[in-house]
Amino acid sequence: MNRLVPCVALAILLAACKPDGQTSTNNAAGDGATPTSAPASTDAVAASASRTHPALQVETLDGGRFDLAAHRGQWVIVNFWATWCAPCLKEMPELSALDAMREHIQVIGLAYEDIEPDDMRAFLQKHPVVYPIAIIDTFDPPADFDTPPGLPMTYLIGPEGQVVEKILGPVTAEGLETMIAGAGGPTIEA
Repeated sequence: MNRLVPCVALAILLAACKPDGQTSTNNAAGDGATPTSAPASTDAVAASASRTHPALQVETLDGGRFDLAAHRGQWVIVNFWATWCAPCLKEMPELSALDAMREHIQVIGLAYEDIEPDDMRAFLQKHPVVYPIAIIDTFDPPADFDTPPGLPMTYLIGPEGQVVEKILGPVTAEGLETMIAGAGGPTIEA
């Protein structure tokens, strides 16, 4: 008898379950009202969409604002980096040249470290780049991007706003252009 009560309770609970999107005409209050909440899967679909088509809006060091959505139609390279990261410093000139030479490519540098804006400006005087730089709060990184497991971490975003590639480790201009061509973008003659 002791095992029968939990089994009956479980059977009742399972009978009340419905696939996502179906509603029951009976509710706990017994008043016959139909629930109006959205299916539980809506949040999962939205979270998945934000990871495949991320949003990014950041204040840049030069006082501007970078909005990823404003760059639809372009290939965007989102590069997480830090001033203390040797591979990051090595790739900065290539990323800068790529941004300057290719109209269809926009680079955004996300400084993933605890640094004061004036210190970053001084650093950039010694290591200039043509693309915008934003300092990212390491305790609250952009929600639609994974917390970098290491640096540099680069995302290649396609013209429709979709994540085409995530690269952990250093990148080169040639490697990025090869990825862009492989994903349907323009092929650059050598």
